[in-house]
This record gives sequence, structure tokens and C-alpha cells, in this order.
Amino acid sequence: MTAPLVLPAPAHRTRQAAGRTRTQVLLYAFVCLAVFVIPLLIDSDFLLNKIARYIVLGMLAMSLALSWGYAGILNLGQAMSFGLGSYAMAMALKLKTVPVHTGPEGLPDFMVWNNVPSLPWFWEPFHSLGFAIAAGIIVPVCAAAALGWFMFRGRVTGVYVAIITLAAMVVVNLVIIDQQRFTGGFNGITDLAQLKLFDITFDAYGRSTYYLVACCLTASLFLALAVTKTKAGLIIQAIRDHENRVRYFGYDVAAYKIFAFSLSAAIAGLAGMLYTVVMEFASPTFLGVPLSLSVVVWCAVGGRQSLVGAFLGAVLVAGMQGALSESKTFLETWTLVMGGLFVIVVLFLPKGLAGIAELLSVRIARLRQRRNATVAEPKPTEVGP
Repeated sequence: MTAPLVLPAPAHRTRQAAGRTRTQVLLYAFVCLAVFVIPLLIDSDFLLNKIARYIVLGMLAMSLALSWGYAGILNLGQAMSFGLGSYAMAMALKLKTVPVHTGPEGLPDFMVWNNVPSLPWFWEPFHSLGFAIAAGIIVPVCAAAALGWFMFRGRVTGVYVAIITLAAMVVVNLVIIDQQRFTGGFNGITDLAQLKLFDITFDAYGRSTYYLVACCLTASLFLALAVTKTKAGLIIQAIRDHENRVRYFGYDVAAYKIFAFSLSAAIAGLAGMLYTVVMEFASPTFLGVPLSLSVVVWCAVGGRQSLVGAFLGAVLVAGMQGALSESKTFLETWTLVMGGLFVIVVLFLPKGLAGIAELLSVRIARLRQRRNATVAEPKPTEVGP
């Protein structure tokens, strides 16, 4: 098959794209810088830990925006990748817990309670922290790639993708709950050791953990942004807009969708590992339906076609949810308030909060064009008597 014909873009469109990219990079840098500055403004370790949790949830929302907003793949099971990453990190930290909290030869306490005689073979590699970190990314990627291969090679689209991903997540959740002897069941994996990397101990309530989360957020945001600006990223966005047309041009649509789906899972897996470090436990709720549906709401509020918009939407909504649920005034009605906010945003801001910034930038660009046109317009010459 001959290579698809690619025509060069007009010069003015190239300049517009470069300007748009420059603006996005500056915006992303500003948001990441603001995240790094936060610890300098607060003294409460508890509040710092809470903000770190919201940032990790923002990473999860950003990962969904990459597959939903840019590739058009509505993954209702995004929490599956998040939960798999969380359990990978929890298994490693559980094996590093001080002996007083474990059974004979370091056997996890919940295995002792369930009469497991020895450590299962699939737990053994998690004695290595490096293996656990790799597994926290590779396992979600492999699961997403396998699921994507069956869906996208079979040209499954639309609501059916959402149903299949949701069903896959529910199956994994039920397996983890059912295998209580090896996973802790409903209780999850608790009583974990602190993460230690490069002789640095990451206390969940310390600044070291917060900065670890901030660094991972920055790397994930700019990696995802860079991917969207590559040729593959542009093809993925074209698939979102008109899949059949891209297929007629000779591109392997399924391969590009699997790539976007897997990259989204990798970022979600990284977020899951960080969430275990911040929360100090892993739970089946991390790959449950409520969390997965909440991620969709966060993306819709922030703007699913904006990575930083989805991140800010998650931080804003999760922060409001936490504040309202802890308030005496909204203790029993905070879910109604959050539902009303979601309806308002969907009705009046179909592109989310990011749509406001887009609208403002368009208006500013039009004002500049009018001003430049006025300046460039030649003044009429005066004719003497």
C-alpha cells in the first residue's frame, strides 16, 4: 500500500498552530509552577496531603481526557488502570512493612488471617520496588492494549466501548474482592511501609511526597501535550472527528486508538501508584464504578478536550466535594449541589471550564486583528484647493 499523500499546510495556519502551541506550553508551565509553589504558602501537613490527593486525582482525569477528548474513546473503566497501579505499589510496600505487623517470614497479615501457608508466587517479584513501579505502569498498559485490540480491531465504537470498559473494570474489581486471601478483599491492603527511593523517605504527610506528586504531574502533562502535537497525535484527533475518512487515507485506525488507549492507561497507573503513597493503603474502591464515573464528570466540567482543563476540573470538583461533605450546612445535600453544578456546566459550557479560556482567547485574537487592520489601513490623502 502506498503511503498517504500529505499536503503542506498553508504558512498562516502553521504560524497559528505554532502560536497556539506556545500559548499552551506557557499555560501548562504556569499551572505546574503554581502546584510547586503551594507548599510555600501553607504550613499544615494535613492540608498538604489533601491537596496532593486532589493533584493525583487530577492526573487521573487528565489521563481520561487524553483518550476521551483527543481520541474520542469514552472509557468508563478508567479506574481499572488506576486501581491496578495502586495495588502494584501497595504489594511492594506491604512486603517492606516492619515484621511486627506481618506474619512469619514477612507474610502479609491478611494472608495469616486467611491461613495462607506461604507467600504466593505472584507476590514474590514485588520484593523489588523497581519491579513494582514497572508493573504499576506495564500491567495497566497490557490490560488496556489487550482490551483495545479486541474492541478496535473489531471496530467497536461509541457507547459499546463505554459498556465494555465498564464491564471489564467491574470484573477486575470483583476478582480482587473475591480473592481475599491474596488481595485483602474488601479491606484492601493496609498498614504499608513508607516509600523509599534514592535514600529519600516519602512520608505521606511530608513535602517530599508532595513534590514527588508534583514532578510526576509535570512530566505527565508535558508528555501528553507533546504526544498530541506529534503526527500520531494529530491523526488520533482526526480519528476522533471522522474515523472512516482517516481509514480511507490508509492509516491503521485501530493501531492509533490502541496507542492512545494504552498511553492513557499508563498515566492512570502512575497516578494509582502515587495515590497509594499518599493515602497509605490500596482499596477496591480505587477501581470501583463511583470513582470511574466521577472521573468522567471531572473531565466534563474541566473540558475533555483540554488536558490542563481536565486536571483543573478534577481538582476543583474534588476540592468542592471534600469541602461540602465536611460542612455541617451541606452535610446531607452536597451530592445535590454537585449534581446541579454538573448540569449547569453541561448545559451552558459544553466544552467545560476550558471553553471559557478558549472563548476569551478567540475574542482577544479578533480584537488584535481589528487593531492591526486599523493601523495598516492607509490614511486618505488631503487634496489642496
